[in-house]
Amino acid sequence: MLAHVYEAARASSKLADVIVATDSAEIEALCKQNGWSVRMTSPEHRSGTDRVHEVAQSVVADVYVNVQGDEPLARREHLDALLALMENNDVPVGTLMTPCGEADVATPNAVKVVTDARNKALYFSRATIPHNRDGRNDIRYFKHLGFYAYRKPELDQFVRWPESSLERAERLEQLRFLENGVAIFAAETPFDTVGVDTEEDLRRVEQILRSR
Repeated sequence: MLAHVYEAARASSKLADVIVATDSAEIEALCKQNGWSVRMTSPEHRSGTDRVHEVAQSVVADVYVNVQGDEPLARREHLDALLALMENNDVPVGTLMTPCGEADVATPNAVKVVTDARNKALYFSRATIPHNRDGRNDIRYFKHLGFYAYRKPELDQFVRWPESSLERAERLEQLRFLENGVAIFAAETPFDTVGVDTEEDLRRVEQILRSR
């Protein structure tokens, strides 16, 4: 699974380096066995953003990208869309969204996002947003994909803030940025992903990869 993610990131010509940040000795050994760049990080981190921030203390970059290791359907196009978004210096934090399939609209396992006219995120939720009060058939739903790009000042701020109330309620770390007034912009991509959190997710991903 990690190999799929690593190779997808390496395929993007916009990334200067790809580093696996982990607190697992087993993953570190796998990376070294495959010749992948790896950094051991603190086991105390509560989120991927915290882990990226630790790496950012010793690696200088204009933009830091977080691709989670449980996203085996990651592809070069995801990274290219995300980094194209960050070419605008007014974007402090970037992420991705894709049209939400019918099966994902109601499930809390698929995070939904609503944005303004400039694709700046208004809110992320495990609930179905926007709520279709009148049963209309023209409501567009967008699924949030767990790819992030940050600038260093925003990473530094994130780790200084306490866990926010909305973050705690939804268990979504990106809400800490919104609750503290930092804008997150979302680039739209046609390429959906399946984050592997359960055995069912793994079987679904294996079936998709076999069909490619």
